[in-house]
Parts: sequence; structure tokens; C-alpha cells
Amino acid sequence: MKSLDAFIALNRFGLGPAPDEAAQVEPDPRAWIASQIGPQPLPPALAGLDGSEPVLAALYRALASGDRDARQAARLANRKAFPGAIMARTRAMIASPAPFAERMVLFWSNHFTVSALKANLGPAVPAYEREAIRPHVFGRFADMLRAVARHPVMLIYLDNTASVGENSRAGQRVRANKGKDKTINENLAREILELHTLGVHGGYDQQDVIELARALTGWTHGGLRRRDPETIHGGFEFRPNVHEPGPKTLLGKTYPEDGANEGLAILDDLARHPATARHIATKLARHFIADDPPDQAVDTLAKVFLDTEGDLAALSRALIDLPQVWAAPLPKVKTHYELAVATHRATGQTPRAREVIQPLREFGQLPFTAPSPAGWGDRAEDWIAPEALMRRIEWLRRFAGTLPATLYPDELMEQALGPALADDTRLWVERAPSGDAALAMILASPEFQRR
Repeated sequence: MKSLDAFIALNRFGLGPAPDEAAQVEPDPRAWIASQIGPQPLPPALAGLDGSEPVLAALYRALASGDRDARQAARLANRKAFPGAIMARTRAMIASPAPFAERMVLFWSNHFTVSALKANLGPAVPAYEREAIRPHVFGRFADMLRAVARHPVMLIYLDNTASVGENSRAGQRVRANKGKDKTINENLAREILELHTLGVHGGYDQQDVIELARALTGWTHGGLRRRDPETIHGGFEFRPNVHEPGPKTLLGKTYPEDGANEGLAILDDLARHPATARHIATKLARHFIADDPPDQAVDTLAKVFLDTEGDLAALSRALIDLPQVWAAPLPKVKTHYELAVATHRATGQTPRAREVIQPLREFGQLPFTAPSPAGWGDRAEDWIAPEALMRRIEWLRRFAGTLPATLYPDELMEQALGPALADDTRLWVERAPSGDAALAMILASPEFQRR
């Protein structure tokens, strides 16, 4: 690799160069990125995996059966299927001919985080990414927001299935029988406003959270039909008897009672809000430019978001055109997962589960297990604290020892680092006592661990 722009395209916009990929990129790095913007087929590695609906339906049928062995078997099946779903997604990213599209899947999946740390979700979480995120990464933000907010996995993760309108028929019964004054759950509404759309400084208040939570009451899934187990399913379901009746007022606008459509109307307005544009623009600029992104770049992206009403293809093209994104080759640190993917792409290796699952568990970034709805961090401090850095280097050293003797350090160094290669790194690689040690030094170098 000779071009610095090609290095940036492959690492900042992509997931790290695969063998011979630089030759495709170097003639026109910007065109190579832009060619990936648009609908993408489902990667072959993900074909044939169960969707969230059958996974959840099987689980909730077992839970409703009253059979302890059936419940335990269903939970065990979910736990066993989860690593396979992680590996399928990882292999898809390593083999992808459209790594910018895959990076955007990672970005938006993290923005709309759900986590398998929530009991019973298991392989339904990777299915959520395939169903609610992948189809929309170059579509409309409003469509992705709708898909996410209505997806059973998100509704379970943020407890909307437990939210009951105080004045709904179900709510009146709960208040009468249990003496509860509050029956709504605000988790989903709060995260939609704070994390998914307006941002923490987006101008909403606690009453707006309550009003949105009321609008979302009744949004649930078909796994909770305990009185009629034969009709249990794993898809979205609206329950009028749980929905809070009456108008809702959010950010000064009143929405008339309209059942399930009420929440959709609010989501559409949130998707077009200037604070949402600013929040999304800041996160994108932080991901692609620097931990503390320049205001000018954020302003540009926010304007494109507003002008196009959240057209993510247009927003992606605007990213490519930002001069700031091409100004420096190594401003960002790869996450642990990005490092694992980039390492396998650079060395041309097909990963085995033990070479991915166990290291990422040790690093603390097993996919689909973010510790909170805020997702994984996107700053250097989140990934290269001293202990984490030592674990990364030790894993890379072990990994280098498994590589074939036909992988030559000089070739890997030029292919993976090229124009970003520092003189000190070249010197240490040349002085390495063995081929394994030289490969380890390349993979553990600051240039390889950054993007």
C-alpha cells in the first residue's frame, strides 16, 4: 500500500485491509467507499440463521408451559446458539467485500444497543441487528428508529413489556388490586430521548419522558400470551388494553389519541428534530474523525441530516467529503472487536471460535454484551488503558505464533501499514529475533492498533 488516502479508507471507513485489497482502493479511495453505499445483500455467513421471532417464540412457549425441564432446555439452547451467532457475524465482517457497510452496521448497532446480558435474549440479539439495523444503514434514520423501537428484543431489553398505562383497563386493575400509583416503565422512552435521538442536552425534560412512555404503552411482543400459549409468537404486538388513553404532549406538541400510531408519530418527529441531527452528527464525527470532533465537521453533517430528513446514504456521502476525515491517518483507537476483525483480515485467516470468543471475553468486549444501553465507548481511553493494552499485545503475540510460515513479515508490514509505517516500527520489525516475533510486532504496533 502506497497511498495514505487508501490507508485511511481501508482503516477508518473499512475494517482494516485484507490481502490485495489496497490494489482495489488506491486508484480512487473515495469512490471505493462510495460504491458501498446502498442496499447490501445479507452476507453468506449470516444466511440460514434463525430470526428473532422463532427464537423468542420457542423460548416463551417453554416459559409458559410450566415445565421446568422445558424452560431449562430452552434457556440452554439459547446459550449454546449465542456463540455461533457471534462467530457468524464476525466471519461476515472479516470476509466482507463491503467493509464500509459493515462498519456502519457496527456504528448503528452500537448506537441502538441491546445486550444479551439481559436474561433470555441470547441469539435473538444478533438477529435484532440483522433485522432492525442492517436493512437501514443507508436508508432513512426514521425507518431505523421505528424498526428498533418496535423490535421485540428492544422492547424486552428496556422493559417496555412491563409498562402499563395508569388509566388503561389493565392499569386500573393493577392499581386497584396492588395499590400501585405508577404502572408505566420509563426505560425505553428515556433511552430513545437521551441516547437514540435528541441526546442528553437535547432540550427535553422529565415530563417529556413520561409522555413518551405513556405513548409507548401497549407496545409489546407476542411471547406474553400466558393464558393462551398456543397463540404465542415472537413478533411485535400492540395491546390496546394496556395503552394509556388520551392525548400526549411532547416538546410542546400535542398528539391525539391514536393507539399504536401515536408512538410512531412521535418517533417520526424526533427523527427530524434539530437536536437529533446534532446528536447523530457528533457521534459520527467522533467515530470517523477524532475523539473530540471539530465543530465545523459536526455542523456540516448536522445540516445534511436536517436537509435530507435523515437520509443516511446522503449522510455517509457527506462523511466521505469531509476534509477533516482525511487530515490524519491515526486519530482513533480500534476497539477490541475491531482489532480482532482487522487482525484476521490482514493475515487472511478464517477465525475459529476459540480465537475470537475467549480473547474478546477476556478483553471485556464480547459482541452484543455492552454493559449499558449507552453501548461501547468511542474514545481512546475506553480501549487502551494499561491493563487492556497488555492483554491485547499478549493475544497478538499468541496469535502471531499460529500464523503460517508463508506469511512474510515484510509483505504484511507493507500491506497492512504501508504509508503509515513509522521508522521505529520498521526498525523493531527488522530486528525481531524470529518471523513470529516480527509478525507480532507488526500487529501490536501503534499503527495497526489505531485507525
